[in-house]
Amino acid sequence: MNRRELEDLIRLVEDSEIRELTVEGLFSTVRIVKSAPATPETEIVRVAPAVRTVAVPPIEEASSPKPADSDAGLTPVVSPMVGTFYAAPSPEAQPYVRQGDHVNKGQVVCIVEAMKLMNEIESDVSGTIVRVAAENAQPVEYGQVLFLVKAD
Repeated sequence: MNRRELEDLIRLVEDSEIRELTVEGLFSTVRIVKSAPATPETEIVRVAPAVRTVAVPPIEEASSPKPADSDAGLTPVVSPMVGTFYAAPSPEAQPYVRQGDHVNKGQVVCIVEAMKLMNEIESDVSGTIVRVAAENAQPVEYGQVLFLVKAD
């Protein structure tokens, strides 16, 4: 596992309700545990030669981004994972949706690539795309707003 993959896993734990995550590989195992703020004793604990435990401070409510007043009443379509946002199925294709387009519940609105897997992201509601909040071919985080939809 390389450094970027480890950082992605740590972000996944930080940004979710997951309290503990263990990933076993052929030659190593990584265990990430969300706990109280780290002290010098808990920052990094070596459990066994091939096992690393990383303490992650809990997420503060104040760190959550607040929606702008102009976004009130809009429904966000968020990324369910860390990955790369793609607005279209291929570089030469048209985007799945654009600002002003009407979408139906369950309609594919984009792709998030994670670990070489292309994951189709569907709209949770029917309505009109008010804003495309992510940039094509750019990284997105778990829970990041991709689109804002004015529900029907």
